[in-house]
Amino acid sequence: MHELPYDIYSQESILAFGKKLQGKSLGNCCDIQELENKRDKGGFGKFIEKLYFLYEPNSDAQADFVEAGLELKVTPLKKLKNNTYRAKERLVLNIINYMEVVNQNFYNSSFWKKNAHLLLLFYLYEKEKSLFDYVIKFVNIWNFPELDLEIIKKDWQIIQAKILEGKAHELSEGDTFYLAACTKGAKGGNFREQPYSKEKAKQRAYSLKQGYMNHIIATISKKQLEYGKLIPSLQAVQKQTIEELVLSKFYQYYNKSIDDITEQLSLKLNQQSKNFYANITKAILGISLEKEIEEFAKADIIVKTVRLKQNGIPKEDISFPKFEYRELVQEIWDTSTMKALLEQKFFFVFFQFEGEILVLKKVKFWNMPYKEILEVEKVWNKTRNVVQSGKIVKYIKEDKNKKQIRYTNFPNKKFSYVAHVRPHARNSQDTSVLPIHDILTGNTEYTKHCFWLNASYVKDYIYTPKDNI
Repeated sequence: MHELPYDIYSQESILAFGKKLQGKSLGNCCDIQELENKRDKGGFGKFIEKLYFLYEPNSDAQADFVEAGLELKVTPLKKLKNNTYRAKERLVLNIINYMEVVNQNFYNSSFWKKNAHLLLLFYLYEKEKSLFDYVIKFVNIWNFPELDLEIIKKDWQIIQAKILEGKAHELSEGDTFYLAACTKGAKGGNFREQPYSKEKAKQRAYSLKQGYMNHIIATISKKQLEYGKLIPSLQAVQKQTIEELVLSKFYQYYNKSIDDITEQLSLKLNQQSKNFYANITKAILGISLEKEIEEFAKADIIVKTVRLKQNGIPKEDISFPKFEYRELVQEIWDTSTMKALLEQKFFFVFFQFEGEILVLKKVKFWNMPYKEILEVEKVWNKTRNVVQSGKIVKYIKEDKNKKQIRYTNFPNKKFSYVAHVRPHARNSQDTSVLPIHDILTGNTEYTKHCFWLNASYVKDYIYTPKDNI
């Protein structure tokens, strides 16, 4: 048995030993002959445990360094063009036991017992390198600040409440702010029993959102990002949720025109600029225009401004980022880019035209309900099948100007009440490469497309949900 090079009872000793890895790789520090499977997906963290800290990897409910109450987590970084670092992904923690969590409170929960104190090792992920050549960039202990912990505690309670309602199968990362319930297991999650429903639920794990991990990286690397804070104090978030705090700031501006709002806030903004509505949102929330909203960034919240016509229907459908055809056909739904987007939390700001004047009508936090995610899954599957079959173009027809118009087999608004697929490109020459040529036209590239939320869906299910009509 190895004599351990650190004191198992001391967080400081374990951290000091861990920090010796900074700027180095496993290959620099360990006998890499013991690397049994260099392609093992979870391998790098396991090898850090086994080869450097000299203990056998396990899936115990207790923290890895149980005597010191310290949980080791090894997680990848990506390097941006400006030489700063960001999290490559969320940080997955322990599996949620649906049968047990309903009988726990936060401070005796499996989550808190295992993850109260995290020893974080951040390594730079470089696709072309072997595991033992990844360089460890940062090593430090993360103890949740009081204010963050209050939000995380409320997130944990939201997850628990959904399981208590027999809705573990409806859990979504968009339900919460910093702590999420992410799918965990082969092809998006194995299935487990839940206590108050006969329906089995996908296996999920507690996780810290990617935005929150970026905050940790900025703090540990002492390169704090320029944030403006929504929450003034711990007492404020103990009294209200983030949602309640945000909504309370907007109420006084409801039914006021854009001109009235900008005048009241002493704003001088170019209404034609792309960030005009984002700046109004920041100003109402009391955030300096040059800063990001800290709590929104930590929670990966997507802000969407929607302009409604006088009849309450949005002027435009809501677009998502363009997809790459070759990437789409390689994905499966449970781990797809689209499903990940739908599981995020959104903040909608609704303006409505009254004649020619835009008036602020409503703001709302929202994440897509389980039933409607299943509906988008149908749209996604049809889109993937169309691309994979090489049958994108259904037929071509000339318009009155003799211009050839291509009609596709992609799912349109008649296919689903929630979403559809259509072009999202500068012009027809703005294309992406196809995995299989289009059979009718012979094209090996096709105009860029994306998924869109139907304007009617936004009106009926987000702006004025049917249960409130």
